[in-house]
Amino acid sequence: MPVPDVSVVVIVYNDADRLPTAIQSVLDQTLRDVEVVIVDDCSTDRSFEVAQRFAAAHPGRVRAIQLPENSGAVGEPRNVGIEHAQGRYVMFLDSDDVLEINACRNMLEAAEKSGSDIVSGLCVRLHKDTRNQKRDEWYAWLYSTTRTVESVTELPDLFVWDTLSTNKCYRREFLMENNLRFPKGIFYEDLIFIAAAYLSARRITLIPNQVYFWHVYQRAAVKSVSNRRHEMANYAHRLEIHRRIDALLAERGLDDIKLAKDVKFLKHDLVLYLRDLPFRDDAYRQEFAELSREYLASIAPEAYAHVQPIQAICAYLLQKGDWDNLIPAVDTLINRAKVSSPLTEHDGRIYWCDGHFDDAFGREVLDVTDVGYHEKPVNQLFLRNQLTGFRSSGRSVALTGQITNPLGVIPPDATLKGELEFSARRRSLQSFHFPVRVLRHDGDTVHWEAAADLTAKLRPLGIVDTIWDVRLRLDVNGVRTTTRLTVADTELSGGLPVRPRLTRMVADHLEPHASAKGHLAFRLVSEGRNAERVQELITRGVQGKPGTLAKTGYRKAKALRQKVVSGDNKLRAYHEVFSRLPIKKRTVVFESHLGKQYSDSPRALYEEMRRQGLDFEAIWSYAGSPAGFPKDATLVKRWSLPYLKALAQAEFWVDNQSYPLKLTKRPETTYLQTWHGSALKNMGFDMPSLKAQTREQQAEQQRSLDRFDRFLIRSEHDVHTLAKAFRLKEKTLLRVGYPRNDALVRARQRETELGRRERGPLAAELGIPEDRTVLLYAPTFRKAGGRHGRFELPFDVERFADQFGDRYVLLVRSHYLNHVVLPPTVAGRVIDVSARHDVTPLLELADGLITDYSSVMFDYALLDRPLLFFTYDYDEYVHEGRGTYFDLLEHAPGPVVRTEDDFHKAIKSFESQALDYTKSRQEFIAKFGEYDRGDAAKSIVDQFFAQWSR
Repeated sequence: MPVPDVSVVVIVYNDADRLPTAIQSVLDQTLRDVEVVIVDDCSTDRSFEVAQRFAAAHPGRVRAIQLPENSGAVGEPRNVGIEHAQGRYVMFLDSDDVLEINACRNMLEAAEKSGSDIVSGLCVRLHKDTRNQKRDEWYAWLYSTTRTVESVTELPDLFVWDTLSTNKCYRREFLMENNLRFPKGIFYEDLIFIAAAYLSARRITLIPNQVYFWHVYQRAAVKSVSNRRHEMANYAHRLEIHRRIDALLAERGLDDIKLAKDVKFLKHDLVLYLRDLPFRDDAYRQEFAELSREYLASIAPEAYAHVQPIQAICAYLLQKGDWDNLIPAVDTLINRAKVSSPLTEHDGRIYWCDGHFDDAFGREVLDVTDVGYHEKPVNQLFLRNQLTGFRSSGRSVALTGQITNPLGVIPPDATLKGELEFSARRRSLQSFHFPVRVLRHDGDTVHWEAAADLTAKLRPLGIVDTIWDVRLRLDVNGVRTTTRLTVADTELSGGLPVRPRLTRMVADHLEPHASAKGHLAFRLVSEGRNAERVQELITRGVQGKPGTLAKTGYRKAKALRQKVVSGDNKLRAYHEVFSRLPIKKRTVVFESHLGKQYSDSPRALYEEMRRQGLDFEAIWSYAGSPAGFPKDATLVKRWSLPYLKALAQAEFWVDNQSYPLKLTKRPETTYLQTWHGSALKNMGFDMPSLKAQTREQQAEQQRSLDRFDRFLIRSEHDVHTLAKAFRLKEKTLLRVGYPRNDALVRARQRETELGRRERGPLAAELGIPEDRTVLLYAPTFRKAGGRHGRFELPFDVERFADQFGDRYVLLVRSHYLNHVVLPPTVAGRVIDVSARHDVTPLLELADGLITDYSSVMFDYALLDRPLLFFTYDYDEYVHEGRGTYFDLLEHAPGPVVRTEDDFHKAIKSFESQALDYTKSRQEFIAKFGEYDRGDAAKSIVDQFFAQWSR
């Protein structure tokens, strides 16, 4: 009898209805030489009969085996399948899943070509309970392309993240030679089996093809192992499997993989169970803690630095048995934006909670200074609101609670007002409001009390608004923050009668419950005698033909709306609809830094046009919030339909970076490109990344650049760099300087005429004492790094403040695509000014500039004040990055330092630099700012807009 290419072991237990689909997915494979080995784990339903029927119908291709007694897990049935498999390769399939039709062929071909012991393909999870069978690909980044590794140590992510056994094809001799079997009678057997297989394999191949469809049934009567986390045995088994894997890694000295696995345990495995803790009783929590404590002690301390702060905090508090702080922390784990702890300041740092300061590791884990909670006003904080009392009586419900007050962000003397909002979960439906009667400070919380007569006031429709969420909206001195009511241990009981607008047969009571995220909500229920019959009729109507038609119409309308506002259709609307509308004369669309700011030369030009009283319609684009943009202009959100319509009909475009690349500019529109700085770094087609693009990609980039009708130039350096890199024609160049720099040139002229500096009101606004020298640190853009994904300053800001804070105030202005967080200890001595839209007033205020490679150096030089260059990563940035047009070390108009100690030495000699580098600054200005004369905005208005005078 010929040996099959592949044996697919299908395991089943009490799944007679779904088993045929699984088996058929194997029989339908495009690779014909495949056998099916069905192993029944002593089912009590018809599963084995179904298996026997397939075996009889397909002799030689299907075999059915039944275990004499149930093994209690999937390991033993798979082991039996391995023993009975006759194919050269073995795969595993669960009875409720299916194989992709080409799975066996694709995996076999990859195995034969590469000689691999294991071939792994992409698994797709299909959520069968959802309307559209939501799908998600299992760690798809691992399967972006075909690749072969000689050892799993070459790809630790494969070992750590893809722990499935079912999306793989194994050489059978490999399984037998290494005695690879699943453990018996224990859950999560996949994890230890595949770990051992990975470590034993001499070669592993990954293919980008979909091979396995994992069917997920959330509402199944019998829950899968992954959906039975409420069972303590489930967690105990998971920990035992992890211990066995750790032992395998320890035997082989694979510390790096062990660390990566520890990180995954903290951010994934443990989190799965922590999220359920608020809904479990004390007995469960105590047993959970006991099981966790020993295993957490084996986790490498370094792993805590590689996970999200709240994940590390929860793990630490769990190990310490600090339940008072752990349960609120889990609230933040579930609701990531929520601040669920009052926080505490200790030695100038912000910590998640008080205590544990005697533990150096605890201080490190609980330190949340870099998260930046202390910098946010109350309206930017999502505060924990613990429901402390719930009492329903007759028609109303009485509620009490405590709102967390982190670091006293709600002042004791604040005027407080509050209201409860009951709103239907479905958007655009109705909401009802009830006043909060009592609001008072109570330690590090704000206590509140309210009563809501829901029977009298809340009038649901009855079918489409069955779930009602509760929020408390709190006004603090007129500033509003919104909270959700966390149920935690508060007992909810007693329904309230309600009168739906449709009919009381639909529902007659509101029943309280905790939502999936632990917040108070109410659901409409019926307690009448005919409740079940009515619900059956409603369900039949909703799921029957009338309901289907109604839902289909709604879904089509929703899909149409989503389609209309999709990116591709917005582009079509711009080119095929809006661009056919007439140009609106005297209309200008302004944009700065992709709509993120009201700043730079577009702002200076706009304000000059307003100063001259020109008659025109101004439209400003904004991304995010419109706060800070001019009130006397029309504001449109970037990429919205009004934005596209405005661009299509504008007579002028004015921006400093680029309007969306795929928008074609109409011939009647004039595009004034002010740009945002002279170039040190290679730009445009001088960048290696653009040189490496295809011709088609380069052509598309060039088309976007060819839209510029005028491009502002501030020196001949710009002509030789920017204009050349963008392949701009000479007629496009406008040698007038930058409008944003007019203020700097005029400030220098005033200073020369008066013989002294004028600070202006900004210093007082920032709280800077008159006797302090102001330094501005403005680095270029860098990819965010560090534990919290923020740009980390290259020097110890607390050391700087301690050493120089009595003489200097340091303003920190990060790139608009970066942000920094400063510790509270440096308040008043180091100030974050990154949120300010326009950098020009900050440049004008500063007595000296500290930068690295930022184009702000060219602007600040116009003031003829000291510059200091802190280029701590010079070799990497210049030689390993995209390169530079000139050697900064040779041309810098100020000291260039690379270490923090040298940086401090340069600060100490700061005052003498004004004289030492006078000649260098003058040469720098002459070379890079020759056209900045202080009249750029006026010159442009005179050339393009003077005829718009009223």
